[in-house]
Amino acid sequence: IRRSSAQITALYAPDDLIGRQVLGVVNFPERLVAGFASQVLVLGVYAPDGVVLIQTDRPVPNGVKLG
Repeated sequence: IRRSSAQITALYAPDDLIGRQVLGVVNFPERLVAGFASQVLVLGVYAPDGVVLIQTDRPVPNGVKLG
């Protein structure tokens, strides 16, 4: 389990993310963001109403490399 300080709360509640596959970078060094240790860079795009997470269009094994 890793933690991220991604600013995605405008469009996603914590319960919305359970079981969802999203893309992220885990081999960056841990970064302190506003006193919080962020261990994952969650990937998303900026939209007018908030950050939209980037997801796979079909299930893939967790932890595979982003190509």
